[in-house]
Amino acid sequence: MTSFVPPVRARRRTALLAVALCAGLTAALTACAGEDPDEGTNGIGRLDAPQIEKRARAAADASGTVRLAGTLVSKGGTYKIDMRLKDKGGAGSVASGNSTFELLRIGDVLYLKADAGFWTHGTTDAGKASDADGAAADKLDDKYVKVPEDDPTYKQLRGFTDKKVLLDGLLTLHGEVAKGDRDKVGGVRTIGIMGGKGEGGALDVSLEGKPYPLRFARGGGGGVITLADWGKDFALEAPAEGDTVDYGQQLPRSTSSS
Repeated sequence: MTSFVPPVRARRRTALLAVALCAGLTAALTACAGEDPDEGTNGIGRLDAPQIEKRARAAADASGTVRLAGTLVSKGGTYKIDMRLKDKGGAGSVASGNSTFELLRIGDVLYLKADAGFWTHGTTDAGKASDADGAAADKLDDKYVKVPEDDPTYKQLRGFTDKKVLLDGLLTLHGEVAKGDRDKVGGVRTIGIMGGKGEGGALDVSLEGKPYPLRFARGGGGGVITLADWGKDFALEAPAEGDTVDYGQQLPRSTSSS
C-alpha cells in the first residue's frame, strides 16, 4: 500500500498554522499571567494598607447614610443589630438574648418599641413579674415608648442609633495595619486590610466605585458587621400618636439589664 504524502505547499501551510496557533496560545497565557487585578477598579488595591484605611474612612465620613447589620459581641453580651443610620438619627432593631426591640431616634428624641415579655423580664428578684408590672407591660406591648434623656438606659440605647459612634468603633483597626486578601462582599470586589494580623479587626473595602467599607470583623471573634446602602437616604418619622405611650420619667429597670 502506498502512503499518501501531502504536497509540499500543503505541509508548509499546516506548519505555519501550527506555529500561529502556538504563538497565539502563548500570548494568551502570558496575558492572563500578567493581568492587572486592579484593572477596572477604583485603584485603591494598589495603595498600601494605611492609605486604604484612610480612603475608606474618608468615604464613610462623607456619606450621609449607611445600614449596619450583623452581630457584635461585648462584655455586656451578644447583640444582633440591623440599623439604618444617618447624621440626625436612625431606625432599626436590636436583639440580645431572648429580647428583641426596635429603636427610632429623631434628633435627640429616642423611642423604644418592644413586646410585653421585654418589659417584664427580670422585674423582680425571683425573675417573675408582679401583677402591677404585668399590667404596665401589657400597656407597653408593641408600643413606642419615649425614652427620657435622664433615664440610665438612654445613653446606652442611643449608641445603637448613632452613626458616628458606631462607625468610630467599626472602622478603627488596632495594631499595625496590613493588606489582606481580595474577596467579594455582596457581589462587589473588595480588598482586605487588618490590624495586628487580624486580632485588631479586619475590614473589607470596596474596589468598585467609592471605597466604602463593606464588612468589618472584630478581632477575637467579636462579631461581623456588613455595611451597605451607603448614601441611600431614608425617612425618619415620629410614630403615630396612637402607637405611642408616655411611660413617665424613668423606664422600668428591666431595660437596663436586658
